[in-house]
Amino acid sequence: MTITVANYVAGRWLDPSGDRVSLLDATTAQPVAEIGTSAIDLGPAIDHARTVGGPALRAMTFHERALALKRLAQHLNGRRDGFYALSTWTGATRRDSLVDVDGGIGVLFTYGSRGRRELPNSTVLLDGTTERLGRAGHFVGQHVYTPRRGIALQINAFNFPVWGMLEKLAPAFLAGVPTVAKPASQTAYLTGAVVAEIIASGLLPEGSLQLVTGGSRRLLDLLDEQDTVAFTGSAATAAALRSHPRVRTGGVRFGAEADSLNVSVLGPDATPGSAEFDLYVRQLVTELTAKAGQKCTAIRRALVPEPQVGDVVEAVRARIAETVRLGNPGDPTVTMGALVGLGQRDEVRKNLDALQAAARIVVGDPDRFDLIDADPERGAFLPPILLRADDPDRDEPHDIEVFGPVGTVMGYRDTAHAVRLAARGRGSLVGSVVSADPAVVRDLVLGLAPWHGRMLVLDAEAAAESTGHGSPLPTLVHGGPGRAGDGEELGGIRGLRPYLQRTAVQGSPRAVSAVTGTWIPGAPRSTGGTHPFRKSLAELRIGDTVVGGPRVVTLDDIEAFADLSGDTFYAHMDDEAAAANPFFDGRVAHGYFVVSMAAGLFVAPEPGPVLANVGLQNLAFSQPVYPGDALTVTLTAKAISPRVDSGWGDVTWDAVITNQDGRTVATYDVLTCVAATWPAG
Repeated sequence: MTITVANYVAGRWLDPSGDRVSLLDATTAQPVAEIGTSAIDLGPAIDHARTVGGPALRAMTFHERALALKRLAQHLNGRRDGFYALSTWTGATRRDSLVDVDGGIGVLFTYGSRGRRELPNSTVLLDGTTERLGRAGHFVGQHVYTPRRGIALQINAFNFPVWGMLEKLAPAFLAGVPTVAKPASQTAYLTGAVVAEIIASGLLPEGSLQLVTGGSRRLLDLLDEQDTVAFTGSAATAAALRSHPRVRTGGVRFGAEADSLNVSVLGPDATPGSAEFDLYVRQLVTELTAKAGQKCTAIRRALVPEPQVGDVVEAVRARIAETVRLGNPGDPTVTMGALVGLGQRDEVRKNLDALQAAARIVVGDPDRFDLIDADPERGAFLPPILLRADDPDRDEPHDIEVFGPVGTVMGYRDTAHAVRLAARGRGSLVGSVVSADPAVVRDLVLGLAPWHGRMLVLDAEAAAESTGHGSPLPTLVHGGPGRAGDGEELGGIRGLRPYLQRTAVQGSPRAVSAVTGTWIPGAPRSTGGTHPFRKSLAELRIGDTVVGGPRVVTLDDIEAFADLSGDTFYAHMDDEAAAANPFFDGRVAHGYFVVSMAAGLFVAPEPGPVLANVGLQNLAFSQPVYPGDALTVTLTAKAISPRVDSGWGDVTWDAVITNQDGRTVATYDVLTCVAATWPAG
């Protein structure tokens, strides 16, 4: 019995209409699923996303969305075995499936955590600080991010049917934008299974995720200036989509992560027998064999010092013979599975033939290889293949990507030559440098960086914790310039930016504060009534203020703080030496004493809703404090961010310390945890 890959549109599962084709097991060529070939009408999906999914998401705060992602990750984590079973049909080994399935769920966990830790519990995200636009401070500006009112259309490749969908869903969802996912047909049954589990869980608002499968004709025709397309696939398809009128002139945002000729450079210091030489060989073999080389981040070009090319070839040959077991991915002894299908195998063979115009095969044979529990005629198998380009300046190794278990080793004369060769790829997702020489590392990384979205430096020190050349991380950007698509995904909170609109808001402090939900200098303060530290989150309001002081700083204070802290820096203890300093007229108070003294002026010492001081931010001293100065502190509730999953929240306070002349001495933000209600419980 085969699976029918259905569409989930406007709250309903719909079987494909029209003609269908069978999707085959990559190992046995037996049918495992069927999918429609006709292009689905995207109109209902887009309308549902805009009218149902979008409003539901925008009604949630960043923290509420992040918590939903966390709960979804926990839910999917308990259902991985079912996904692993389907993943085997794609030719993936258990290790390959871990990268795809667990990696995708890991992205959800990351955004679920970072969203609550790094974003406010609100619907508006500030970008930078307030800009004072008028002399008196009555006209200010603030950049803000808000969710775009369209959809996030993700178009994914066949090689990572789970990770590819979830790594795009997480930042779009956290940004407050609904997703319509369009997976590649070859492995859409696995994407569909994950989406079905997500929908059945009920953890995401209706309309925040829909699935369309099958044909892709006119996929972008109904999009408008509020929509965002996130594409993963070939450079040729990316170019075709980028030329679509809705992208070219209709204002649709388009981001591409395309195939690229990623490079790995062995430093001249990493000679045979060194730890770095061995690391280079192991990494190269891993990238040839993981997912059968079907990774947009796999190493396609191995740049090696000319005298060491032969050593690398022999070491790779030995490593493959020792560790690689090619065959049925369901067999636990197998370490390398099949390509996604016979069509992909034929495509790899065709491009391999073209590459041999400039390079010769030195490891592996596409026509003769051993298999475990598999038929070479029915299964989409190829062994790991390494070519050697004796003339690295030929065009072919830098132009032809073989999207499979194929790489080319070539020699370079010096680091400058290595950089020139790497640049011939015209932009890549990732490059790596394997070297223990800091000077070599610096030259290569800075030389290669303009052509790469990510650079990995691998040495013996980092090896134990390194995630590897081909592994994108949710906390780091994924994408690359030029041929790699010139797009950017992930990168922690940076990954939200394609789905948000940055707007400069200008006006009075009162008006701008009302828009942002954050107090800014010049906005109204409330200084009467209950001390702000006696107010719970339910009672506290932006602008609530306490003024403490004045308090006179004495010479005894300075000496006592020096004795207590051990800070006897001359400017605090030696009047003559301090006066010789161009910044001071004599002995000055310690900056940290000034901050500590201010805390004594603004706190309410009795037990209350303020649970803890968890930090200071943006501390700046602008005026020396001398014995005899009288200091006043003004503390104002600047931002209030309740925690959605606990009985407390975060409050940021604006602190300004001034002297008897009204001149600002210090400014900073005080970070506190405050109970949601008081008495607690």
